[in-house]
Order: sequence, then C-alpha cells, then structure tokens
Amino acid sequence: QQQQQQQQQQQEPQEDETEKRHWQDFCLWKATKPQEEAIASWKTEIGTGRPGWHLECSAMARKYLGDSIDVHCGGIDLKFPHHENEIAQSQGSTGKPFCNCWIHNGFVNIEGDKMSKSLGNFLTLKTACPTAVDVRAYRYLVVTSQYRAALSFTQANMQSAKKSLQRIDKVKHKIQTALQENHASDDLDDSNAASSDIAETVVPTQIQNFEAALKDDLSMPRATASLFALVKAAEGEFKRVDKSEDAVLDVVGLQAINAAMDRMDRIFGIFYTVPGFEQEEDHNKKFVAQVPDDVMELVGQRTAAKDAKDWELADSLRARITELGFAVKDVKGGEPIIRPIEQ
Repeated sequence: QQQQQQQQQQQEPQEDETEKRHWQDFCLWKATKPQEEAIASWKTEIGTGRPGWHLECSAMARKYLGDSIDVHCGGIDLKFPHHENEIAQSQGSTGKPFCNCWIHNGFVNIEGDKMSKSLGNFLTLKTACPTAVDVRAYRYLVVTSQYRAALSFTQANMQSAKKSLQRIDKVKHKIQTALQENHASDDLDDSNAASSDIAETVVPTQIQNFEAALKDDLSMPRATASLFALVKAAEGEFKRVDKSEDAVLDVVGLQAINAAMDRMDRIFGIFYTVPGFEQEEDHNKKFVAQVPDDVMELVGQRTAAKDAKDWELADSLRARITELGFAVKDVKGGEPIIRPIEQ
C-alpha cells in the first residue's frame, strides 16, 4: 500500500503542469495541432486528430482478438500507465473483462546496467551474436531465465550458456549414436520396452517436474533443472558402461531420455540449426561430440582461471590439454577454439 501511495505521488503532476481535470485522466483522442503535419490524422465528428497511444492498442486488440483476450504481454515499464489505461478504456467501452492474464517481462541489463542508448551500451542481436554459437547461447540464456526478472547479458553469462549447450549437444549426439549402433529407434517403443529404471522412474519424474515448473508462472530455471537431470542420467549411464567391459548399455533408458529431451525442446527450442550458419553449426556439433569429457572439463577450468587472472594455473592447464593431444586457441569475447593436434 505504501508503494502504491509513493507511485501515485510520483505520477501526480503539479496543477500548473497540466490541463487535466484529474491527475488520473489520460488522452483518448489527440487533436491535430496547427503546426503539425496531418499525415496520421483522421476527420471525425469531434475534429481532426488521431487516437491516443493507449487507445491504439485497445482498438487493435478488439478488432483482431475480440472484446476479451486471454494473454497480454509487455515490458514491466508498460504496466503503469499504459496497460492500466488499456483496461480502463476497454472495459469502459465493452463492459467485459479486457484480459485474463497479464505477463510483464523484466529489462535487459548489460554488464549490470539497464540497456539504453543514453548509456552507450545499446546492443543489437547482430553485433551481440556474430556466430551461430552466440545465437544459440543467447536464445538459451533468454529461454532458461525467469521472464519477470531482469535478463543479465554479460560475457560470463554467455560463456556459461555456451558451455551448457556444449554439454547438452554432446549428450544428445552420444545418445543418438548409441541408438543407431544398437539399431534402436530414437523414440521409445513401449511395446518392446525392457525393464529400465531410467525409463520407468527417472524420465517420468523429470517430465512431471518439467510440466509442474511450466504451470508455476513459467518457472524456466526449474524446467531447465529437469532437462539437466536427464543429461546427467545419460552421462551416468555412459560412464557406467565405460567402467566395465561386461556392462550392458540401457538402450531403453536412452530412448526414453532422447524422447523426453525432444519433448522438452518443444518449449526450449534449442535443438536447431541457425539459419545462415548451417555449415558452421554442422562443424561445431560434430567437433564438440569428438572432444573427450576430460578435455572439455580442463578447458572450462582454464577459462575460469583466466577470468580470475590466475595465469600460472591457466598455463599449466593448457599444458595438460596439450598432453592429451588438443590445442586451445583463445578468441576475444568468444568461446575458446579446441582443435586436435595433428601428428
């Protein structure tokens, strides 16, 4: 209540600053001024003019969607006065509820500051995401965040998103390769399914958790946790088989994980080839799948050491990566390039 009172005081102008009869009044129709060009104006019974900013949205919504709509989205800065004025004029006109559900997203912050031209930190997607890896990383960063909170666009967060995608891509590739080698389909065939703890317990639990997260105000961080629970289960299955020559791969479990990841991707939308970067994407996916897990882990540790300016540790980690047969090339503002050392 105190916040509402403060907001009202901030919004209420002084009497000499407005011709409004009441500070809550807003304009439905703006008359064309003599000095204005009548480009976007219409002649009406009350004179020549144009609709007010708020009225435009109500008019479009009513024309194309009807008197009442299901969902209305917008930035948090539009909640007041724009959306409140939309409600007032729409419901005042129709006498019906205007919208059933409002969704307001947070701002995009660049390295801790709100993105704006005045601060000189304004970025376009083209400049912020010059490669296919960057494009997918940004999409992942956005779609796995809580929409109501501010989105923090930083190099550290982009690096983290890239590493997450590398891990997901690698597991997906290993699963599909394993299914092909075992002549199994990508989807789980319940009629021929053998007993599998992954298929019967792990996957159903994570699907249930995933759907519960979506129903809880689109809690995408929780939904992402369910995706990574499946990734971890697949990684664990591959490690179990690698440790023992007698171990049998749980193909049914991998089928279930693969199908569940595809199901979740209907929401995430991260398994795709970025238009215009097809060759780069194909090369990246194939190469990430070829780099051993221990090398990828060392590369991640080296990046963290460089961020902490621990140059001695970074150099020693590079040496260990070289011993394993791989070279690391640093890219300013981007993900390190990993290449096998030709013998």
